[in-house]
Amino acid sequence: MEFVAYHAQLRPIAFYGHVVLAPVALALVPLQLWQGLREKRPQVHRLMGRAYGIAVLLSGASGLWLAVTTEAGPVAAFGFGLLAVLWLGTTITGIRLAMSGDRTAHRRWMIRSVALTLAAVTLRIQIPASMMLDIPFDTAYPAIAWLCWVPNLMVAELVLRWPRRSTVRLRAPA
Repeated sequence: MEFVAYHAQLRPIAFYGHVVLAPVALALVPLQLWQGLREKRPQVHRLMGRAYGIAVLLSGASGLWLAVTTEAGPVAAFGFGLLAVLWLGTTITGIRLAMSGDRTAHRRWMIRSVALTLAAVTLRIQIPASMMLDIPFDTAYPAIAWLCWVPNLMVAELVLRWPRRSTVRLRAPA
């Protein structure tokens, strides 16, 4: 992707830190969300959680530096920069809650972290879609810097706030 390739030459540590470690975090997401693994092998969940946390922390810090130094303009810089800050913040909050033993709050914050991790997938859908729609790249990219993560986070918040139906089982009269 030539529109970000200049980062590889100007900021190779940040660039490669981001493009190598963000996919690690992304690959760990399905395993971390797998309820059976969490319940049957909590030690594996914790170990992979540590790997996810390290991947997000290093990739998020790298992503923040790339956002601050982007040549894509201030709208894209602010969109990607805020994504990086929120990704780091939600993940750090989730880690701290896990370490304090608050599993319920940990799960809620990690759902937010995962929604932000999935911005990478959303971005890779939106860029080709904007090209197929013949939207000029200079117009599309700053919008995508926001659209790749804001809707994901909104869906996560809706899921977290959606009222749960109680599962009451009725017994037949004796």
